[in-house]
Amino acid sequence: MKYLFGPINSRRLGISLGVDLVPFKTCSMDCVYCECGATTDLTIERREYVPTADVISELDSYLGDAPAIDVITFSGSGEPTLHSGIGDVIRFLKEHYPKYRIVVLTNGSLFWMEDVRKAVHDADILVPSLDAATERGVADINRPADGITAERIVEGLIALRREFSGEIRLEVFIVPGMNDSDTEIHALKQACEAIRPDSIQLNTLDRPGTVETVRKASADTIARITEMLHPLPVEVIGKPDYSRDVSPIRGDIDESIIRTLTRRPSTSDDLAKSLDVRTTEVIKILARMIDEGRIEEKVQERGTFYCLRHTEQH
Repeated sequence: MKYLFGPINSRRLGISLGVDLVPFKTCSMDCVYCECGATTDLTIERREYVPTADVISELDSYLGDAPAIDVITFSGSGEPTLHSGIGDVIRFLKEHYPKYRIVVLTNGSLFWMEDVRKAVHDADILVPSLDAATERGVADINRPADGITAERIVEGLIALRREFSGEIRLEVFIVPGMNDSDTEIHALKQACEAIRPDSIQLNTLDRPGTVETVRKASADTIARITEMLHPLPVEVIGKPDYSRDVSPIRGDIDESIIRTLTRRPSTSDDLAKSLDVRTTEVIKILARMIDEGRIEEKVQERGTFYCLRHTEQH
């Protein structure tokens, strides 16, 4: 499978089959916290980055066996709404596999474009980001492509809410020292009141980010921000749920590990559970990959994460 990954145990969505529609790090933003690394193709150009027909063919092949998954999630290592065919893929899934909920994880930067709003109209759940509602906050945290401003992002999300009948879960990633001040949170609250999402999900660093100085927000900071956003519907994102079994896309285990690490740094336990492989086997493979110079280790609060080296990603 070239365009599908997982299924994985998502912290937010349950057992999720991923769909990746753009080449590695093709994105409209270069967020300082991105777990996939620095953006190499910073753009707002919408086009058919990968063949739409091939993506549909892979989905048809995999879903034909009626796998036990909760959602099909458009995400991956770039911004999925940049792909001009995302609407066609969503419509195919709704017509042929309606039992699965369709989720789009997006940085939320392109909804000021009417064609982007129309493309995701048939999805069940949209999870757009809004990390800041000030121009300075967006510039510092998201480092967007030319043409994207805080005003456009917020106006696009307001228009999306008017037109989209499904669930909107607005994600706010807290970066200490960048968007946790009273001024930033006040502006964010005003924007959220205008957007009217079904929920606001507060998130903070779990895996290594692009900029090494970015750190995790403290529990006290998250509690303060939650209180400042009251009475808006805020929830704090927790850790992955590994209580349910998954049936991963099978293939060479080395390739499966590399494909997973391309999209997100992971611990050995993350990999073992998401790929349904014994932890001892995963640890041996990771040690070999480190010796081969393919991956590297980064220590975070939750444990040791494994990431691709830059040369392996390209």
